[in-house]
Amino acid sequence: MKSTKKQRLVGVDAARGIALIGMIAIHVLPGFDENFQPTFVWTLLSGTSAGLFALLAGVSLTFSSGGMHPLTGPALAAAKASLTVRALAILSIGLLIAYLNPPAAIILAYYGVLFLMAVPLLGFGPRVLAVVALLFAVLGPIFMQAVRDDLPDLDGFDPTFASLVIEPAATISALLVDGSFPAIPWMAYIAAGLALGRLDLRSHRMQLRMVFGGLGLATAAWLASEILLGPLGGRARLLEATPWLDAEGIEDLLIWGPDPTLPTSSWWWLAILSPYSSTPLELLNTVGIAVSVLGAMLILGNKAASALMPLVVMGGMTLTLYAGHLVLLSTRFLLDRPGVSLAIHLVVAAVFAIIWRNVTGGKQGPLERLVTGLAEHERQRVLRKAIPAAVTPLDPSAASAGSTEAEPQSHRGYGKPAATSTESHRDQQKR
Repeated sequence: MKSTKKQRLVGVDAARGIALIGMIAIHVLPGFDENFQPTFVWTLLSGTSAGLFALLAGVSLTFSSGGMHPLTGPALAAAKASLTVRALAILSIGLLIAYLNPPAAIILAYYGVLFLMAVPLLGFGPRVLAVVALLFAVLGPIFMQAVRDDLPDLDGFDPTFASLVIEPAATISALLVDGSFPAIPWMAYIAAGLALGRLDLRSHRMQLRMVFGGLGLATAAWLASEILLGPLGGRARLLEATPWLDAEGIEDLLIWGPDPTLPTSSWWWLAILSPYSSTPLELLNTVGIAVSVLGAMLILGNKAASALMPLVVMGGMTLTLYAGHLVLLSTRFLLDRPGVSLAIHLVVAAVFAIIWRNVTGGKQGPLERLVTGLAEHERQRVLRKAIPAAVTPLDPSAASAGSTEAEPQSHRGYGKPAATSTESHRDQQKR
C-alpha cells in the first residue's frame, strides 16, 4: 500500500511537470507561422496547459483535507484556515510579479482567488463536488457574459497591489469575471479536481476510467460546439449579431481566443470552443483533456516511475519554477530566438529543481516552503485554539488524537500557467 501511494503522487507531479512545460512553451514559442496559421504548439497547448494546472490544483487540495475521506470538525476548520492563508500568499506573489510586466498574463493572482473560493468546498464528497463543477462550467460563463458589460476592467493588464488599492472594483472584476483567467467560470477546474481527489486515484480501474472518460468528455464537448456552430446555424447567428466582425474575424476568434474578452452581442458566443474563452464547452473540453492526462500519468507512474522522474522533480516545485520563468521572461532574453529561449527556460528550470532537491532533500521549492510554512502555522494555530474546547476533562487523550487527525500527509505544489489577451496575431505569443 505504501508503494502504491508513492506511485500515485508520482503521477500527479508528472502531470504538473507536463503542464509547466506546456505553459513555458506557449509563452516562448510563436503561436503562428509565416503564413499566420496556428502552429502545432498553439493548437495543442493553448488553454489546455492552463486548465490542467487548475484541475491539478484542485486535486492537490484534497491531499491536505482528508483525501478520500473529507475532514470534519476542528480538523476541517484548520484545513480551511490553512487554505485561506495559502490563497492569500499566492495572491500576493501574483500581484508582486505583475510589476515585472512579463509578456504573458500571470495566473497566480487568479489562483489565489480560486483557492479562496474553494475554502467552502473542502468538506464535500465527490458527487457534490462534481455537481458543483458542472454548475460552475455552465452557469459561470452565463453569469460572466451577463454582467461583463456593466463592470469596470483593467484593460487587459494584470492586477497588482497598486490596482487593488487605486481601482479595487476593476481589479476584483478582472479577477472574478473579465480577466485572463476569470475565477467564477474557472472554478469548474478546481471543483472537478477536488472531486477527482476524493476518488481512489490509486485504483488502476479508476485510472483507466479517467483516461477514456476524459477523452469522451473532451470529444463530446468539441462535437457539440461543431454541431451548434455548423448545422444549427451558430456561425450565421454570430455574424448577424456582431457586424463589426466579418466571417474571417469570427474564424480568427475561434482559433486565437477572445480579444481580450468574448463579445456579448449574442448568447451564441457561449457555443464556441476556442482557447481562453471560458465558455461551457471550452471548460468541459479542457476538463476532459486534463482528466485524461492525469489518468495517463498515474498509469505511467505505476509502470515506469523512474522514467517520469524529470517531470516529477519539476512538478514538485511548479510555483517556484513558474515564478522564476516569469522573472526570466520579463527580461525578454532571446525572445527573438524562440527555440533557444525555450531550451534555456527548460534547462534552467530542470537544473534548479534537481540541484535544489538534492541539496535540501525535499521536493518542495523555496516558494512552496514559504507558502506551506505560513499555511501550516495557521493550521496549527486553529487546532490549538479548537482542541481545548472539544476535549472534556475526562478524556485527556482526545487532544493528541485530534492533532493527528488534523495533520494529514499533504502533496503540495502549484502549477501556474499563463495566458493573455490578444491585440493581434503577434500578441498570441504572450500566451
